[in-house]
Amino acid sequence: MADSSQLPFLLGPAAERTTAEGWARWRQTRLSFTPAPVISSGEYRAMSPRQRHLHDLHRIATHSNLAIQETPMSAAVGDLMRRRIQAGAFKGGERTRPGLMVNGGGFQGKTETVCAIAAAFEEEWLELNSYLSPDAVPGTRDLIAPAAYVQTPVTARPTSICQAILDFYGEDYKGMPLAALARAVRRSIRDHATKVLVLDDITRLKMHREADQDVLDLIRDLMSFTVVILVGVGIPRSGLLREGRLDQRTGEWLFPPVKDRGKSPNDEAATQTERRFRLVSLDPFSYDTPAGIAAWASHLSGIESQLRLFKAGDGPLTGGTMPEYLFRRTGGVVGLLSCLIEEACMAAIGDGTERLGTELLDSVAIDLGRLPGRDPSAGEIPDLPPQPREREKRGKRGRNTVFDDRGAAGAAAR
Repeated sequence: MADSSQLPFLLGPAAERTTAEGWARWRQTRLSFTPAPVISSGEYRAMSPRQRHLHDLHRIATHSNLAIQETPMSAAVGDLMRRRIQAGAFKGGERTRPGLMVNGGGFQGKTETVCAIAAAFEEEWLELNSYLSPDAVPGTRDLIAPAAYVQTPVTARPTSICQAILDFYGEDYKGMPLAALARAVRRSIRDHATKVLVLDDITRLKMHREADQDVLDLIRDLMSFTVVILVGVGIPRSGLLREGRLDQRTGEWLFPPVKDRGKSPNDEAATQTERRFRLVSLDPFSYDTPAGIAAWASHLSGIESQLRLFKAGDGPLTGGTMPEYLFRRTGGVVGLLSCLIEEACMAAIGDGTERLGTELLDSVAIDLGRLPGRDPSAGEIPDLPPQPREREKRGKRGRNTVFDDRGAAGAAAR
């Protein structure tokens, strides 16, 4: 049996970004996938049955790991986030670092955009500081985590938020009351020289419970030590901005000093400064202006270059009415587009058609109903655009032969 070095499409278990070890592994390997080589159908037919079968699996893995492309929308978010992180990283003492709220619908690439920027910053910061903590105390010089990524628990409370942050650092918090948890969070952020803290799925805070307000107070308090990036669906409608006011001059949301309602762990020294957030939205593509249409076509062209179908032809995604069709199917949401292309390519390889056409695409449903770790009540699973009525599949599409013992032999006749 071939080992993993001979099968470059075997990626192993996905890195869990919500721990420091998992985040570091993801950061170091996020660009390591090797796409299937581009070969001719003649070269494919010259392979042995096993080689053809493995190449088919490599093609499927390639379509399942399409490279994330920068869009005009993600570029704008990335530029602002980089500036926020860099400005905050060089602040000394307990001076408030302005934060960022990244808003957008589900599957629009918010998490991947934010994580990519945080990872690039971390690499630069580690190199700048020779992979050591510049603020270390004796015995802690190896404890450095310039970026921390935390998912908001579905039932977010001050205790659970603190625990999720401490889980990232691998800290033991068993039996700690809230005040001790908050102190441990501050200490971990300082000891690990964390310059940016990403809190994803922040709109799981419903803001109709007092505990939700306590969480928001805790988050604002942490802005004295690190740049806080909040990521969520429908932030303007979530209540997170309820206590804030928009500064028309700067475009930032200003929040009053944290209130001590008798339950907050915040000390008085950390509550006297207004907290500032910039709200930015990561929107889907549009298709109602020449610039929007051109940007969509450019994105599709980038995906075309990654396709590994023998009969794809010229412009399989950008030719004719295909751009309009794909926009209609996905609403310009990049995550939905990736789901559709991945499933369609697998079908095209499995039934031997080796090309993408509207008939095949019509037969592919975008199914988001079984996604783990997403909270539908927080808008993390988007509403799908109207989908075409599934056409009756042709007989030869009834089974995907790629994972079948006879698949490689059947491929020889293509």
